[in-house]
Amino acid sequence: MSQTDEFYHRQEEPNKSCLLALRKIILSHDGITETKKYGMPCFCYHAKMMCYLWTDKKTNEPYILFVDGNKMDHPALETGSRARMKILRINPSEDLPVETIQALLTQAIGLIG
Repeated sequence: MSQTDEFYHRQEEPNKSCLLALRKIILSHDGITETKKYGMPCFCYHAKMMCYLWTDKKTNEPYILFVDGNKMDHPALETGSRARMKILRINPSEDLPVETIQALLTQAIGLIG
């Protein structure tokens, strides 16, 4: 089992299914590959870091962290205390906001070009 597969395998439900679904959505875009950085799945577009999957330490809910989030504009994104990155919180007990995720991935890919 790869290190990235181990990350997903260690998660408890409903986060496990949610994170695996997010992984599938992200990897469905041409040019995106997955690796592991800082202990979490990292997705790169043409070898440039684009986003990560992680879970909030307080709420234990998954989120997508966009590396160049400060250059992205979408009402669903949160800055928090980060200067460069923004996150999209995901409720693992609800349907995924697929259209929002797709729009944000397209925007992130456009930034990398």
